Amino acid sequence: MELRRYRPGDLPELARLFYGSITGVACRDYTPEQVAAWASAWEGLLLRNDFFLSLYTLVAEEGGVLAGYGNITREGYLDHLFVHKDFQGRGIASALCAALEEYAWSQGAERITVHASITARPFFEKRGYRLVREQQVERRGVLLTSFFLVREADFLNR
Repeated sequence: MELRRYRPGDLPELARLFYGSITGVACRDYTPEQVAAWASAWEGLLLRNDFFLSLYTLVAEEGGVLAGYGNITREGYLDHLFVHKDFQGRGIASALCAALEEYAWSQGAERITVHASITARPFFEKRGYRLVREQQVERRGVLLTSFFLVREADFLNR
């Protein structure tokens, strides 16, 4: 697996990965109506090249396939972290998350925050994130449960 910075040409494949991750992985934790509402955002991603360039966005490639991606702000807000449905359980999310966290720490962030899905919550908690609150977010008139999690800087481990 290779991690590299996002390039504009990645956008169509990234949008397909986003859609496939929600419909093929998160579907076990959300209703079909919730999955459809959330996954429908994939088309909007095709118009957000500037968004992906404005954040520290990394993609993971394995065998020439975009296997995952994630992004984070300099201040430590981890916005996206998705892994292709066919590449689950291979350490891709862990590698991406570690690299994104390291970037934020190097920029002076004192904590990393994330709004995690039901599916992603255990992953983040294993990485030392703590639950701040459960929340409901609205997508196309449908409510989805998510969790606001925080990981404080651990200067001894860096």
